[in-house]
Amino acid sequence: MTTTGANQDAAGTTARGWWWWGRRRSAVLDGGLALVSALECGLEGSQFADSAGFFVPGGVVFGLLAGAVLLVRRRWPFAVVLVSVAITPAEMGYLLGLVGLYTLAASEAPRRIIGALAGMSLVGTLIVTFVRTHQNVLDTGIESGRWYVPLVAILMSVGLTAPPVLLGLYVGARRRLMESLRERADSLEQELSLLADRAEQRAEWARTEERTRIAREMHDVVAHRVSLMVVHAAALQAVALKDPPKAVRNAALVGELGRQALTELREMLGVLRAGEQVAARKAVGGGAGSVPEAVTVPLAAVGVAAAAAAAAAAEDGPGMEDIEALVGESRDTGMVVELSVQGASRAYPPEVEQTAYRVVQEALTNVLKHAAGAKVMVRLAHREAEVAMQVENGPSDGGAQDAGLPSGGNGLVGMRERVTALGGVFVSGETDAGGFRVSAVLPDRGAA
Repeated sequence: MTTTGANQDAAGTTARGWWWWGRRRSAVLDGGLALVSALECGLEGSQFADSAGFFVPGGVVFGLLAGAVLLVRRRWPFAVVLVSVAITPAEMGYLLGLVGLYTLAASEAPRRIIGALAGMSLVGTLIVTFVRTHQNVLDTGIESGRWYVPLVAILMSVGLTAPPVLLGLYVGARRRLMESLRERADSLEQELSLLADRAEQRAEWARTEERTRIAREMHDVVAHRVSLMVVHAAALQAVALKDPPKAVRNAALVGELGRQALTELREMLGVLRAGEQVAARKAVGGGAGSVPEAVTVPLAAVGVAAAAAAAAAAEDGPGMEDIEALVGESRDTGMVVELSVQGASRAYPPEVEQTAYRVVQEALTNVLKHAAGAKVMVRLAHREAEVAMQVENGPSDGGAQDAGLPSGGNGLVGMRERVTALGGVFVSGETDAGGFRVSAVLPDRGAA
């Protein structure tokens, strides 16, 4: 975080112990001004005491003390002005008055106090100048018009009061402006730091989301296809010697399922590579106004790649029209699967169709893993503003041979994530008959 000038001054004051001075040169300047003012007031005090018949050393001491008040001008500027006004009748403290008015006008004092004290100084100087000029005219015997004494008094009082006040107001306004700009720069720096942190968080979220999506796709593709391949391979082993024609069919099915799994994996990886290339081109060639920072490309590329990959995968992935073929593949393994479709089929957004297909696919895979030999009912309902699907299996056949397929426990979690991401509802659980039911409802416009 950048340290402001005020903070630096405060730190310097605390570290060096310069009382109310933020810097050493400020203390030296005020000390020099106070010394000059004290000498001036001491000389003028001696002249005033001599002309008035007072004790001259007392006038000198009084002048020295009054002029030294300038030392506290930064801490108590109003006190300096009041002292200068008080000694104006003795024609003392010209430097004290000028510097005091400037310091007061440049300070953070309220405008009404500045105006009141400046007015007092103006009136006092005006009266003293008027009296002294009138006395000089009488003593010298110079003939002058009635306008001479008032004009000289006004010019002298305004000349001794207005310039320091105006200069102080200007310097004070400029100082406040610089402080506000410095504070604004500090706040902008903090905001930029927060934005950078948020951008990094969004990039990390995008990377995590993309990893989760890839893991979900890999699970759906590999788990279902490989599970069917394992079942067919087991059947092939069992009938290889007893029924060669059936073994040939099972071997062909295993090969076909393997080719389908490889095709889907290749398409998914190709989509990811294409998304990363598009992201890199957009990040690097963003135009003349883009920021060519080294850290900007990866952060932008992650989000764009994730979006491009997800959209492309949804466009090229399987849809609801492939559910019937999916059911047929399960039947080929020996499962008893019934498909019921209600309502007129229509086109849905790609992500809705792919999610519906993946839900049915994962549910059938789970039946194959955990409820071998169970009867399965797949229901698909096209409604006015949504599409619903349900996969329900009865209790597993105790006599059916376990396929021995491993399970990571991520299938239901992945289905729920897919459905809820589109604003749908997902419910799963055991049935009263001892089976298992998976139900999902997706809105017609899940992409929105």
